[in-house]
Amino acid sequence: MPLRIAFDMDGVLAEMDAELLRQAELLFGKPAAHPGADRAEEDDAPTGIEAAESAIDPAPDFNPPAIQLNLTRRQQRRLWQHVRSIENFWQGLDEIEPGVVARLGALAAASRWEIIFLTKRPDTAGLTAQLQTQRWLEEKGFPLPSVFVVQGSRGRIAAALDLDVVVDDRLENCIDVATDSKARPILVLRSADIHPPSAQRLGIGAVKSVADCLEILNEIDAAAREQPGVMSRIMRMLGLKEPARS
Repeated sequence: MPLRIAFDMDGVLAEMDAELLRQAELLFGKPAAHPGADRAEEDDAPTGIEAAESAIDPAPDFNPPAIQLNLTRRQQRRLWQHVRSIENFWQGLDEIEPGVVARLGALAAASRWEIIFLTKRPDTAGLTAQLQTQRWLEEKGFPLPSVFVVQGSRGRIAAALDLDVVVDDRLENCIDVATDSKARPILVLRSADIHPPSAQRLGIGAVKSVADCLEILNEIDAAAREQPGVMSRIMRMLGLKEPARS
């Protein structure tokens, strides 16, 4: 059977962090944020417009480390309000690894992989987040992409869709997949040199790029055509041991 693989979007394929930093600099100047500037205001109970701002989901899944370190919660809310006002924001993002989406599309077609793309992107002005994402993927070289804008546990989604592999850049999502499904999570760790011990214990493999991930998936697929045992092969390719069965 063909591999059924899900790819996260932001931090895996699309370069969201750099664009958020650029938009933060447009709002707050350089440096992108001023720690402590709004701290006293932030501790006050919000009223009026502030209360309305607080009611808006600040999209916690989309706070990259640089933003978390430098922006107050109020600034993050302002940033996300601003982002949501930008027409077709998601369609304008850069590709993190130039050419990797087209390579994924070519491999999926050649190997008959079933690929879906998962994202928690909030809507912005213009097209829906789903349609923006579909158009972005097509522009980058992946024809007819299946995009799901989702909430909740990635593990439950993986279980419901009977996925073999989920590729994500967030450890908590990979933990969800490892604990709530039979799918094998692959964690994209671009800047960290150390594979988190908690990830290793749960059988979560780590790669430094999507290109590396595609190499592994391609080798697994080639081997699986000759001999079954997809999950055990994924484990070995990622340098992991199959967890003991109770």
